[in-house]
This record gives sequence, structure tokens and C-alpha cells, in this order.
Amino acid sequence: MNNIEKTFIHKLFIITITSLTIMSCAPVNQATQMNKNTTDINYQLSMTQEILLTSEAGDKIAPQQNLTFQQGTATGKVIVVRPDIKKQKIVGIGTSFTESSAFVLAHLTKDKRAEVMENIYGEKGANFSIARTHIGATDFAVHGRYSYAEVKDDTNLTSFSIAVDSDGFSAQHYPGIKDEQFDLLPMIKQAYAIKNQQVDKDLKIVASAWTAPPWMKTIEDYYVKPTPENNHQGTGGELKPQYVATYADYLIKYLDAYQQEGIELWALTPVNEPHGNSGQWESMHFTPKTQRSFIKDHLGPKLKASAHKDVKLLIYDQNRDEMEHWTDEILGDKATSEYVYGTAVHWYESSNQVNEEVFDRVHEKFPEFSIIHTEGTIDDLGKDAPQGILDPVRFKESNWFKNDDFWWNENATDWAYTATWAPKPEDHPIYTPVHRYARNIIVSLDHWLEGWIDWNIVLDKQGGPNHVGNFCGAPIMIDTDTGEVYYTPIYYVLAQFSKTIRPGDTALQVNQQLDGLDKDALHASAAINDDGLVSVQLLNTTKAPINYSLQIGSQYAQVSIAANAIQTVRVKL
Repeated sequence: MNNIEKTFIHKLFIITITSLTIMSCAPVNQATQMNKNTTDINYQLSMTQEILLTSEAGDKIAPQQNLTFQQGTATGKVIVVRPDIKKQKIVGIGTSFTESSAFVLAHLTKDKRAEVMENIYGEKGANFSIARTHIGATDFAVHGRYSYAEVKDDTNLTSFSIAVDSDGFSAQHYPGIKDEQFDLLPMIKQAYAIKNQQVDKDLKIVASAWTAPPWMKTIEDYYVKPTPENNHQGTGGELKPQYVATYADYLIKYLDAYQQEGIELWALTPVNEPHGNSGQWESMHFTPKTQRSFIKDHLGPKLKASAHKDVKLLIYDQNRDEMEHWTDEILGDKATSEYVYGTAVHWYESSNQVNEEVFDRVHEKFPEFSIIHTEGTIDDLGKDAPQGILDPVRFKESNWFKNDDFWWNENATDWAYTATWAPKPEDHPIYTPVHRYARNIIVSLDHWLEGWIDWNIVLDKQGGPNHVGNFCGAPIMIDTDTGEVYYTPIYYVLAQFSKTIRPGDTALQVNQQLDGLDKDALHASAAINDDGLVSVQLLNTTKAPINYSLQIGSQYAQVSIAANAIQTVRVKL
């Protein structure tokens, strides 16, 4: 053997030993865990701990008989839950505080309102753990068109006041009002009081402005409606350059004012729906680039230097299908992303698609940033069809109050149903409200979503008040003339999720073997808490029961989910 050969073998030996050492010291990552056979792990399961069901047949978070586990690998239709592959931490499930919700609740006696609020925020009720509220006016305000700084060119914001959130509603002007002092801020305070009386006090609130005060914007108005005169190009306007910093101060002032009232807000978005809404109600436009500059140069540094440095900043706050462009622009810029916690999204780009592949791509690029769903609702409820709708009869819903059948079947449409002017009308078919909610929550949680917030928790029986007629569905709807309270099936679906998906839970990897079922027939996700309690959420969209096996490690249980139902199966490891 010559010297060259000896040298080569010596180097090869060193490289081999080094590689083996590195491999032996490397932690087991998710990819390695994925290659393990899940049936190798025996969790010593005997029975399920709890099974809950909400169904078209009338079950409302109803306990079902527990089932036994057996050894072996299931075949056929199988839901495989992987406790060994943990994913994102969950913030919670919740709903929103709006002036319209407060107005409707003010029509109840104090005792009846307390009962409804307990059913929303109390441990014996839905126990919602995350919420959203609005900064200034939104379409879901009784009259709208208000801000907290109405004095023009008040750059020091000396006129700033949140009094409008607490000034109540006059019984003289609104004869059905039972409590003239109840309003948006008192509603939030009542929810806080309920939480503070129980062990589980979690209530994280996201605040979003729909618009800056008009004088800060290019249009000097809350919004400009589309008309023939402006070629149907309505707008919410943009910030004037000289007031960009002032708007950041405005948001900080809001946090200050609410803190003084005892409300510590958890998160903030720069504006609701920065693409705008064609000037139909309060709005204000940002582009990804202008929002990036606003955060990097103004809101981010001001927030960090304020008493609210722990408030989370969420970007975007609009539909899922376009979030990736915003995350690339803002989260991809380190000078901006240092101020950002995550991305807020809505669901109005489709009535039947979740766009989970967008979540997957964004998470892959920016895994350290959260994704929070901050708004979803049954929009355009009962409205006459505008021009360009090919099916105006089905466009307009009816008979949803005190009618569970409406919510469990294909009776709802959204803004773009059969619209000739919509970009993708095929993504907006008639839909089943319960399915849209449950599918969106289950699939999103299975694809990196950390929190899910509904829009108005309470509305009147028409889906209002809404000062521009944009009526919507709500989990709880109330006849303000009679005081009758209707808990829709959406309330029970959200409550079941909220009761069994709690803050601090961790999502788990779930694999599905549908064995010939339509891909939309059965959906599943799972999470585990710190005590080892696994909660599996399932949706059956079909009109027949589905028998499946729940595989956890080397054991499985044979389960049946009722027709058209949401099921929660809980198993203690």
C-alpha cells in the first residue's frame, strides 16, 4: 500500500467516525418519528374516557357510551392519532364582542343576560377562551361612523376617548332596551367577571380597527360607497403620509384606555381586511409593503416601547387564499418580523374550501409564527340578490330562527354564490352552516392553526343590527321584541370544541384512511393536554352513520359516528 492510499484510508476512517458520532448525538426529529411504526407503541389503553356528540338528530354535546380498546392494527376506515408527533400549541376557540351583540343583549333583563353570558363564557357553558373586539366602528355597530378621535387634525390625540363603548342605549330611542347602561365595554367587563370567578380564567382578546379616524385618511370619510358616479369603485381610503405615525399612536392610546378600564388585550391587528370591502362600510387599505413599513417604522417600535410590549401583533387579517403574499413580504423581512407574533386570517374566499395547503406552505417557511383565524360568519344572511347573481332565489336565505334544520343542511349562501363578477364563483356553492364551521376548525387545527374566533356571538333574529344591512348569522340569536333566545346548532358545535380544546393543548399528527369514502365525508383532528388527555374531533358530513377504527399506538377502538354529526372522543394516555 503506497502513501497516497494510506492517506486516503486514514481520511475516510476519520470522516466515518465523525459522521457516526454526529448521528448518535443528534436529537430524534419529527421526520425520524414519522418513520417509526405507530403500532410499536403500547399506551396501555383500556377505554375511552368520554365521547360527546352534537348531531342533526338533536344531540347537543350529549355524552355517549364509552368504548374499549383492543390490541392490533385496524383495517378499513381508520383514524390514526399519533401522540408521539406533537405539533403546534393551541390558544383556544372563541367568538367576538361587538357593539351589535351588546345592543341585542341590552334588550334582556339583567338576570336573563347573565344566564346567556354564563353560557358563553362560563365553565358550565361554552367557556370560550379567545375573543375579538373592534377598535372604533364596524358594520356591526348600531349606527357606525365613529372613532375615538373625532377632532380633525388632532395629531396629539388630546380628544381621544373610548366613551362611545360605554355610553349605552337610550330606552327612549330604542323602546325594547332593558338596560340602558349595557354596551360593548360593559359586555367585555361582564365576561371578565365571569372568568375571574372560576378556576379556568383564560380569555385572550384580539383587537382590530376597521379604520382610522376619517381625517387621517385620503378620502376624509369612513368609507365611500360604490356608485355609478365613481364607476362602482367604492373605497375605504388609505392613511395620509403625515398621519401614519399618528395612527400608530391612536392604536396605542386605545390599549392605554382599555388597560385603565381593567382590560388587558392579548393581541392587535393593524387593520381589519386591508384589501378593503369596496367601500361598503368602515374600512381602510394597506398593501403588504405599506403594512410592513407601518409595522417596522411606527407601530412595532411604539408598541415595544409602551406599557403594552407584551401585546401580540398579528398581520394581515383577511382571507386565507392571499395570506402567503403578506407573510412573504412582512415575515420575510427580519427588521419587521421581530415585532410580529403571527398572521390573522378570515374564511370568506370560499364557502367550502379551507385552504389548508396555504397554511402548510406558510408554516414551512415561517414555523415560528402563529396563525390565528380571527373572523368567520354566515354572511349576507337573508339579503336580496344584487345584480349579477345567476340564482337569486337560492341566494336569499329564510327561516333560520328557531329552525335547526336550516343550520344542518344546504341552506346558506355567501356573498359570491353564482356571482358573475366573482373571481371564483365555483368556490362559493350553497353550503351547510354546521359543516362549514366544523370542517374549517377541524382541518385548520390539523394544519398549524393555533386559535379560531367566530364573529358576533349574539345577534337579533334578523342577523343584526348592522348599520349597512350586512346581516349575518350568529351562534346565539335573540328576538328583541319577545326576549326569546335561540341557541343555534353553531353554538353547540363551537361549545363542544371549546370545552374539549383548551389553551395550552398541543395538536397531534392525525392520519386518515378513508377506505373509499368521499374525501369530505369524514374529517378529524386531535390534541393532547398536559395531563395526557387526548381529544379527537370528528365531523361526519354524510346522512348515514360511519363506522371507523380509532388507532392510537398498538391499540384501536371500534367507533361509530352518527349521521350528520360532530363527535369528540377523549382518551387518557
